[in-house]
Amino acid sequence: MAELHGPPGPEMSMAAELDSVAGALLTVWDGARERTADRISTAQLRAIMLVERQDGINLRRLAAGLDMLLSSASRLCDRLVAAGMLEREPGRADRRKISLHLTAEARRLLAGLRGDRRQHLAAILADMTPEGRQALLRGLREFDEAARARVVRSVSSLVPQPEQPQAEQLPKTRDGMGGGADQPSRAWPTGEASAVRTA
Repeated sequence: MAELHGPPGPEMSMAAELDSVAGALLTVWDGARERTADRISTAQLRAIMLVERQDGINLRRLAAGLDMLLSSASRLCDRLVAAGMLEREPGRADRRKISLHLTAEARRLLAGLRGDRRQHLAAILADMTPEGRQALLRGLREFDEAARARVVRSVSSLVPQPEQPQAEQLPKTRDGMGGGADQPSRAWPTGEASAVRTA
């Protein structure tokens, strides 16, 4: 297993300290999730959270987002549909293209999960000073922005960039300049770069 190397200096020592103290926060998250375990599995919960973020997502994108095989994602959706958590909607133009949507029951479950989590967080925050609470929130907001920007950069690096067209050099005239009386003295591009769309 390859050893991971982080940035040298104070960031590494701070990362170690954050890794240690973040345990309490993760305990609140895990506790709320475990209290839904009798109704929904962790994989199913991840699936409905992804559908909530991307309403109308198709099965292939859901499988990619959950990092699982398409067949496994399909079986997972079957169970969620049977449990009344997901709805499948055929496409209007092509009925084979299925979009996924949350049911009211799934939305109630997520609202209950977040309410549980926030109640436990509020109890811990009440034991902190106002200055500590504000510092924590400010730091976490900046951490979130940095983490999101890092994901965007990572995804962008995987998107193939369009090749830049090579300039076509016009033949030189006797005075050593490109072009003639009826030609502009510049190089013409051989093609046009195509736009790359990212999902």
